[in-house]
Amino acid sequence: MAKARTQSIADVQGSRDTRNIPIDKVGIKSIRHPVRVRDRSMGEQHTVANFNMYVNLPHNFKGTHMSRFVEILNKHESEISVHSFKDMVREMTQVLEAESGHIEMNFPYFIMKQAPVSKVKSLMDYDVTFIGDLTNGEPALSIRVVVPVTSLCPCSKEISDYGAHNQRSHVTVRVRTREFVWLEEVIDIVEQEASCQLFGLLKRPDEKFVTEYAYNNPKFVEDMVRDIAQRLNTDNRITYYMVESENFESIHNHSAYAMIEKYKHE
Repeated sequence: MAKARTQSIADVQGSRDTRNIPIDKVGIKSIRHPVRVRDRSMGEQHTVANFNMYVNLPHNFKGTHMSRFVEILNKHESEISVHSFKDMVREMTQVLEAESGHIEMNFPYFIMKQAPVSKVKSLMDYDVTFIGDLTNGEPALSIRVVVPVTSLCPCSKEISDYGAHNQRSHVTVRVRTREFVWLEEVIDIVEQEASCQLFGLLKRPDEKFVTEYAYNNPKFVEDMVRDIAQRLNTDNRITYYMVESENFESIHNHSAYAMIEKYKHE
């Protein structure tokens, strides 16, 4: 039997490019993958994440090797932590022979919450993103959490004979830390500083409680971000934060918005 000939397959991506234009980010976007994330109450939580993975491309290379991004992702399907996420960014840049890398991992995170009066339990979901960057060999990780809450307008309460308008708000907090911080810790801070937190399931006594609680705890969008920033300022584990609130107004066809960003070493 004749031996099968070994064919040489051309590496088109690795060929030279003569346009002399480097690319800042090249890679794969919106690939979903199952992951396990550390959970403060349950140990770990199984969820599905949406990944964006990029590296830089020098001016003299025609393309990057897209399949290698998926190979790296499949190697890290065990529990995702701050440490392992930094390792994944570092490995990606090494495998693809890049100087810089960027990974975003966005996923729904669930917390079991108990209603304030009836004590009925239900799951509440939060939008979480891990953002990892590697530049000049130094990895950096930040965590972004979107927390839906209730806000009630102090002005409306003050000037109205009865009632006050309120709205659902999305508070987004992005933090960079020097030590481990639970996702739940960030979420707790936001919910404690809102007019009232949200729940997946409420009975009538709970509805009465949260309505009156928000009425007794009115906050402007400015109050929300300042009160949360004040809490983050006192946490020495956090080196950087960005907190923003978008209040989806119930009496206007626009949102109210405020944002504070701080590098704490400054």
